[in-house]
Amino acid sequence: MAAVASRYARALVDVVMEQKIDPTTAVQQVNSIVEAIKESADLRKVWEAPDVPAAQKRNLLDAIGRQVGLSRTIRNFFAVLIDHQRIAMVEQIARQFEIDLDAELGFAEAQVTSARPLSDGEKRELELRVATITGKKVRARYAANPELLGGVMVQVGSTIYDGTVRGQLQKLRQQLVNS
Repeated sequence: MAAVASRYARALVDVVMEQKIDPTTAVQQVNSIVEAIKESADLRKVWEAPDVPAAQKRNLLDAIGRQVGLSRTIRNFFAVLIDHQRIAMVEQIARQFEIDLDAELGFAEAQVTSARPLSDGEKRELELRVATITGKKVRARYAANPELLGGVMVQVGSTIYDGTVRGQLQKLRQQLVNS
């Protein structure tokens, strides 16, 4: 299933880049439809139902698209998902689309966990450091976890940079055990 989601996401990235569509707008529009689907079980049922005619499903998409100001390209993308019965995978596809689009634009997504909420200045400094390490522009998502005691843990892809007090204590403990 991940390969299928990746294929649809990659196709949308290609179209967004070829047509020079504003990436931020494309992501917002995709996410607006995904949110509509998440919020309405009835909408999901209609779009997933094999006995509802495709034309009726697309008419519903067009009505929603007018309400949220959907571009023709994003509308057509969702029409393809509906026609190919891929709406059940829409959240995976949307997430993969964001990841692939960020990669295409030279961004790295970082999940930052700190012991306390960071100030705007601390966030900027941290993002600059991560950008220097990764060689990419950074889009960071922040979370606070008081169990870390202090410091910051940053995850970029599968790589974790642990600068937390807890992490340092664990390293020290391991060094003492090994010696």
